Order: sequence, then C-alpha cells, then structure tokens
Amino acid sequence: MATIKSYLPKRWPTKAEWKRYGLWTAGGAGALGLLAFIALLIAVFSTKGSLPSFGELQRSPNGQMIRVHAADGTVLVSLGPSYGEWVSYEQIPQVMKDAIIAVEDRRFESHWGIDPRGMLRAVRLGIANSGSDRRLQGASTITQQVARTIFLSNKYDFGRKMREAVLALAMEQKFSKEQILELYLNKVYFGGGAYGIDAASRRFFGHPATKLTLSEAAIIAGLVKAPSHYSPTADAQAAIDRAAVVLRVMEETGKITAAQAAGADPKMVKLAPEPKQNSIRYFTDWALPQLEVLIDETEAPLEVWTTLDLGMQRAADDAIRANTPGSAQGALVSLDRDGAVRAMVGGKDYVASIYNRATKAERQPGSAFKLFVYLAALEAGHRPDDLVIDEPVTIRGWTPRNNSGRNSGEMTLRAAFAYSINTVAAKLGQEVGFGTVADMARRFGITTQINTQPAMVLGTSNVRLIDMTRAFASVSQRGVAVTPYGITRVTANGAVIYQHEVDTSRVLVGEHVAAQMIDLLQTAVNTGTGKAAQIGRPVAGKTGTTTSNKDGWFLGFSSGLTTGVWMGRDDAKAVPGLQGGTAPARAFSAYMRKAVAGRAVENFDTQVTLPEWQGDNETEYFSGPDNSVFVDEDGNPIEPDAPAPGSSENEKLDQEWLDRVTGNDPPQQQPQQQQQPAPGPRDIPRPPATAPSPRPDSGGRDDRSDRDRGERLADPARRPAN
Repeated sequence: MATIKSYLPKRWPTKAEWKRYGLWTAGGAGALGLLAFIALLIAVFSTKGSLPSFGELQRSPNGQMIRVHAADGTVLVSLGPSYGEWVSYEQIPQVMKDAIIAVEDRRFESHWGIDPRGMLRAVRLGIANSGSDRRLQGASTITQQVARTIFLSNKYDFGRKMREAVLALAMEQKFSKEQILELYLNKVYFGGGAYGIDAASRRFFGHPATKLTLSEAAIIAGLVKAPSHYSPTADAQAAIDRAAVVLRVMEETGKITAAQAAGADPKMVKLAPEPKQNSIRYFTDWALPQLEVLIDETEAPLEVWTTLDLGMQRAADDAIRANTPGSAQGALVSLDRDGAVRAMVGGKDYVASIYNRATKAERQPGSAFKLFVYLAALEAGHRPDDLVIDEPVTIRGWTPRNNSGRNSGEMTLRAAFAYSINTVAAKLGQEVGFGTVADMARRFGITTQINTQPAMVLGTSNVRLIDMTRAFASVSQRGVAVTPYGITRVTANGAVIYQHEVDTSRVLVGEHVAAQMIDLLQTAVNTGTGKAAQIGRPVAGKTGTTTSNKDGWFLGFSSGLTTGVWMGRDDAKAVPGLQGGTAPARAFSAYMRKAVAGRAVENFDTQVTLPEWQGDNETEYFSGPDNSVFVDEDGNPIEPDAPAPGSSENEKLDQEWLDRVTGNDPPQQQPQQQQQPAPGPRDIPRPPATAPSPRPDSGGRDDRSDRDRGERLADPARRPAN
C-alpha cells in the first residue's frame, strides 16, 4: 500500500543546487525579458518609421462628414463631425493646455508615452472592481489617446491596448510634447459632433477657441471623460459639477492658484444658442438613411445632392402652419413627375416633434381610398358616363350611409365619385371584388396591411401619406409607376459614387384607365367635395374624411406636381370641423398656387381609345369637366330647398336634386290631363329586357344605351363577360 512518504523525493536538493536552479530561472527570465525588450524596441522603431508626418496628421479628419445640398446646390445641413479651425500650439490658451493636462494626464510632461504609475493604479482599480461592468480606467496617457483617436478603433481589448502602447511610444520618439498636445486638442471628441477645441468652443460658447476663459476651458476639459453625459447643452448641472472637479485638480497640481480657482464660476458661462431647426430636417431624416442602401460603406466625406426645392419647401411649411387646426398636426408631401420629392413637411414644428407624419404615420384615408375602388371598376370596363344608382345597400350585414344621410337615385359614375357617394363605392367594390380593390392599392404602392371587408372601400385600412401621394402621382402619369426618391447624386472626394436613374418601365394600368380616372378626379375638384383645392388652373384630386373627423386628407395634382396633405391629431381624437374638403384642401391650394406658379398651365388630356373588348376600335371617349357648382364652402353637396307645405312635388325631391348636381335637364311638364307622378329613384323606367339589334357597323356587339350600361350595378348578372 502506497504511503505519502513513497511519493516524496529520495533526496532533497542541496543549498548549492537550489542556488543553481535560482540562477537558471533568473537567467531565463532575464533572457525572456531582454528578448521582449528587444522586440518592443523593434516594434517601436518600426512603427515610428511608418508614422505619417505631423503635417499629414494635421490634414486627416476623424469621422465622416455628410453635407446635404438642395436641388439648386444650396447646402441644407452638414451632418456628422465638425472640426472648426486648426489651432496651433502657440494659439491654444494656456488655461486650456493646463486644464486638459491636469485632468487627463498630470505626468504628461515627464513620461515617455505610457505612464507605469498610472497603469499600476488602473490595475489596482481593476482588481477592486473585478466582477463589475466597469472598465480599466486611468491607464491611457494623452499620447495613448492621440494614438487611439487617429489610428485605432474604440474596441476595448488587450490586443488594442498593446498596439496603443506601441504607437504611443513611437509617437513620443517622433513628435515633441508640444506637437502631441496640439494633435490631441485639435482631434479629440468633445461631444455635440465637435472634434477639437475650436469646434467645441464654437458649438457650446459661440466663439473660437483662442478666446476661451478659465471656466470655459474647465467645461471643455471635463467633456473628454464622457462627452454626452457632461455636455452643457444636455445636462448643464452635470457640466458645471465636472468643471468644478477640473478646477480643483488644476489647483492641486499647481496649474492655477487658489484665488484663480475661486474666481472661476462655470455657472456664469453663457452658452451659445442652439441651432434653429426647421421642417427641412423632416426631409433629411427620411432621405439620408437611404445612403446605406444606395452606396457602399465609406469613411470619405460625402456630398449629397437632393431633390428638395427650397421655394416649394417654404411654401409647404407656410401652408401647413397657416391651415392646420390648432389642436391638430399636419403633413405634406409633394412629388414631381418622376417621383422627385420637392417638399416634405412631417409636422407643424420639427423642434417640438421630430416624428415624420408624412412617411411614418399610418392613418385611415377615408374616401381618398376610393381612388383604388374606381380604378378597379374602370379597369373592369366601367366608364365615367355609366349610370349607377345611389340607393340603400347591405353587403354582408354592413350598410353604408352617405355623408348627406340620403340617397339620390340614378347618376353618372362621374357624379358618384365627385360627390363621394358611399353606396355606389360599396356596390362597385362588391362587383369587382374587395380583394381586387386591395390588389389595386398594392399595385399602386400602398405598403401597409389592407383588409378586404366591405367597409374597406371607404378607407378603413391605415395608409401612409407618402404612399397615397405616390399612387395619385402614378395616375397623373397615365398609369406609369412613380417611385418617390430624395437623393439624386452622391460624391466622395470629387468622384460620383451614386447617380439616380428614373425607371419608367412599370405600367400599373392601361392609359385609358388612367385617363378616365383623371376625368373623375378633375370633376371632384371642379364641382365636388374638393372645390376648395382649386388654384386657377386645372387640378385633379380627391378628399378624404374619416369617422368623427379624426383625419382629413386631400391629394391631387396639377402641372406635373402631385401633392398630398393629411391633418389630424396624433392621439386620433376628433378635430371639430375637420374634413378633407376644408383645411387639407385649403392647405393644398395655398401650397400649389406658389409651387406651380413658374410652370406652364397644363390641361388634362382625358381623350382615350378604348380597348376592343370595351368598345369599337374607332370609338374615342372624351369628357370635359362638369361645370356645375352645387357645393358649399366646405366642399359638400348643396341639397335643394324643401318644397312648400302641401306641395304635391315631394316625390320629385331626390330626382330634382340629382338633376341639379349632375346638370341634367329637369323632366318636361306634361299637359295636365296626361300628368303622372314623377318616378322616384327606385321607379326609374328600365329598358326592355331584350337587347336591341346589333348595329351594322358594330361587328355584332350590342349598341347598349347609357341607361342600359347603368343597369350593371343594379343587376350585375347583366354585365357582359370580359
């Protein structure tokens, strides 16, 4: 059985042998240390030889600057780091030099790049804070910070610290202390996008670094430890407290006297006013993130040219501010023919709210969504002059009601759209299929979820303003897809790295469908709910209002410019009096009058050749705008006055109102002995059940009358197969 004694050595080393072992160990350690020292010297002097010159380091910026231009080249905004002017060592105020050395590296003048005492202190702190999330602190000298700022990343690991130390030792061999401190004070990050003391001084105090006072220098020196935490614009008290620490350390190290420390008062420092923000930032906040997709990653400064028109942007901002109800928010997007965003307003005040309601808010569009219902109906074969019947209807248990609370009987499809008749839209949706309407909306660029319940035809699905504006722009371009874009060109170091190309290859609907839709949209502005959007030249558009006046929309186009306006509260509460035909239409008009003032007046060409299945090859359809003006100042249809008491004409009320708004001649008065009660909307005579004989030149096609075509909604079974 083995015992402990059996494991012990049979003979212990003698004292001489122990001494010999110690010498061997010491010699090995010394050799290893010498090799390490030689390797360090080789690394340092090798690195020294590869370091750029001081002049080159002065020219190389840190971080990426992005300068954004308007369409005319005007600089809209400069984003990213700001560098200010380079301040030479001789120009740097002594209080700034003393403050940064005292708080960041008090042995800067005596060490040779790394500070062993500081490193030992940092190791002790690291051991004391082991197990916590606190990093090793206090070990980096000013020289090491310069090396990290210029040559390395902020990734924290042992390998980076070793490279940082080698670079610091090499820099101390190549550059003087004055040059190193000059580099540091011109390159270190002080927060607020400011690199270097001149940028920081201008950013926080509004004057160059050469005019820094002791209190201001203490505030700036205190920023290096945690720029965002101690920023005077983000937390003034934290900045003041940190500056007091800097002043105390300066006194302890003999940089200033007790009297100077007592005389400095960071609380009395006057900060520069914050740069004024405006609605342009809504546009840049939307456009600039697209750079990640448009260009490859680069650290070079970028010049970005955009589509924004400053004159149109000012007009848009003025229109939203002037017309949006006090309790509501407003948004506007304006697209040129090719999709170029000429103006974008995401809210009444960017400073108060940076939320971009033009591109992010999802709200119900109300009757503006009928654009897709009627596009689907026109594509299926309907025409603007088709007769339809406004009558009560129930679909899957849902019964839509008109805004007027009444039904008006027979009217043209054009009139039904112009006066936003809900029952007709519901029957059209049922006829073509609610899924077909949803597909049409997606085809035209609606990216949000669309339900296919019957009520969807009245705009119950949430949409974005920019998507709806895109859809109307595509209609204005005769059915060719329009995609909004905000960036036209990007350059880096003078070389073009991105150039936008317009794609006109996608056709969403046939030209005849788009032309007929433009006819309907123009009538809605000329005589319908969008009358307030008129601007003295041809306009086509549509209003939208949601339940309880929570949202108001107007979208339309003129002279190649398409504009969408939305208004409502962020909390989706009702806004008294808000309708698409009121404030949104007025904002549209106010903006467009200025935006298209320099453009030629363009009449809408609604003349089309219908496809063979829809009519004769030679048949051309043309319709001008309806010139009747039976709407009130809010864009709502005017109902006729009630007849006098005892009148026998009550049963004619609906038909007479219809005649007024559609411009039809009233029925001729017949002799007394032949007078019959006027038909109500449900008693309108129907054509014979048998179809008339084909015309000789129609190729066997039925020569249906307008009234017979109107039967398609009342009796879908009679609709000819496509």
